[in-house]
Amino acid sequence: MQSNDFLINAARFLILLFIQVIFLNNINLFGYINPYLYILFIMVYPFTGNQSLLIVLAFVLGLSIDIFSDSGGAHAAAAVFIAFVRPAILKFSFGVSYEYNTIKISKTAMGERLTYIAIMVLIHHLVLFSMEIFNFKHILLILKSTLFSGVFSSVLILCTILIFSRKN
Repeated sequence: MQSNDFLINAARFLILLFIQVIFLNNINLFGYINPYLYILFIMVYPFTGNQSLLIVLAFVLGLSIDIFSDSGGAHAAAAVFIAFVRPAILKFSFGVSYEYNTIKISKTAMGERLTYIAIMVLIHHLVLFSMEIFNFKHILLILKSTLFSGVFSSVLILCTILIFSRKN
């Protein structure tokens, strides 16, 4: 990774952590809708970047959110899991384009982009809420929280990508 990429990723990491901790952790709509924008870091991490480094960074990011949210490691587990399965989801969402490293999220077709974002967010939220609630009796609450928070987070992530993508 070049020094310019390092600075961009470090800034993205810190900004998303700050936004999540200061603003988004305080949003709780209807008791089960919580936006999680910090996973955008894992989604837009360079595709040619080191996978092991991504997993370590996802752990640090999730652990930082856990420390500020007092959530006992659930964010770290969910972030590490989606960082680990990200190559398979990228291959499923983008197909041959991913195999040849020719994709850029802001320049892909909307269907591929929505598929990638939705799958990543729903997997993250399912793991997160399963770890937080950790009771099979509350499976409906887990699924409801996953669905509604997932839709809200997906829309927030998609809007963020659209706002900050460079127009050529």
